[in-house]
Amino acid sequence: MKKVIVIGGGAAGMTAAIFAGESGTAVTLLEKNGILGKKLLITGKGRCNLTNSVPAEDILGNIPGNPSFLYSAVYSFGSSDTVRFFNSIGLETKVERGNRVFPVSDRSADVVGVLRRKLRDNGVTIKLNSPVMKVNTLDGTVTGVTLAGGEVLPADSVVIATGGLSYPSTGSDGDGYRFARDCGHSVTELHPSLVGLKVRESFVSELQGLSLKNIGIRLSDNGKAIYRDFGEMLFTHYGVSGPVILSASRHVTGRGGDFVLSVDLKPALDERELDCRLLRDFTAAINKNFANSLNGLLPNKMIPVMIALSGIAPEKKVNLITKEERKRLCVLLKNFPMTVAGTADFVEAVVTAGGVSVNEINPSTMESKLVGRLFFAGEVIDVDGYTGGFNLQIAFSTGYLAGINSITG
Repeated sequence: MKKVIVIGGGAAGMTAAIFAGESGTAVTLLEKNGILGKKLLITGKGRCNLTNSVPAEDILGNIPGNPSFLYSAVYSFGSSDTVRFFNSIGLETKVERGNRVFPVSDRSADVVGVLRRKLRDNGVTIKLNSPVMKVNTLDGTVTGVTLAGGEVLPADSVVIATGGLSYPSTGSDGDGYRFARDCGHSVTELHPSLVGLKVRESFVSELQGLSLKNIGIRLSDNGKAIYRDFGEMLFTHYGVSGPVILSASRHVTGRGGDFVLSVDLKPALDERELDCRLLRDFTAAINKNFANSLNGLLPNKMIPVMIALSGIAPEKKVNLITKEERKRLCVLLKNFPMTVAGTADFVEAVVTAGGVSVNEINPSTMESKLVGRLFFAGEVIDVDGYTGGFNLQIAFSTGYLAGINSITG
């Protein structure tokens, strides 16, 4: 009987082990932690955004990191396949705003629970607290693995699904990259992605904790827009975070220099409509000071910052504000600017940008082009997506291909 070893008990590893075990192959899943799916348990703020229900081409359109490499994987096992799979093993799902798919229970623990049960149903041997020291090869082909304690486990195929460097508290320490390098693979430069952005302006500390909904953002490099989005963001002690910022960070990570982040606080209004709105608000507050006229337009926490940036004296009477000052305020509301100096680090990153070079992996099977019967799945590969369930879909799609191909040949 063929023996398959899967290293890593996360989303990709569990998927690979489940599909490798479908045909009765002897599959062993090795996990360094004391539980499976430790990172999966905290995704989506503990709700687990499983996938995104858009078509395959849109899945690929939301993967900035080597999307063409994932063509076969996503078309072989796409979001509809993911939903059908989880429904078939006892997990009810629902679709929320932005086509995000969640378990009906809103509990990531239920996701891990059904995967664990399916692993056992498929006869997969699960070894927890079992860190791997190295992947063993002979004459260019995998022969098994050596555990940290020295035990050697023979195998006909090995799947590396160890994750990246993000959320190191879950055990992601980059050991998969070491295994890959030891087997002769190249690993591209690694950077935190889907992570908060650091902002140079000191006023962000005054706005810490403020959440803005239904805003538009534009990220620019040397005056050229490189990313746009609409949704929700949050001010932090070091800068900004939230869904639209996490996706924007993919275009900052690993790049030097400053970027300009412009926030459109009133995306539903163009500048002419916004000016009319300001005129109505100012007319209603005609005898008030400027500082007391913005309550209907902005969150209270943001008013002092906006006043300071506008250059309009806070005690100036509203009926004395000039057309030019009003125009300046309109521009600020449509283009609230911040200077982005870089990203936060891996401790806060959702995923890793970079990984095992896709040029050295067969995209149709996830098998190494350098070492026979060695496979890769998930974040350890140089692929990554935006927020919205796309990274878990990468894990499921590549895990599926690695799993079904690990038992052939």
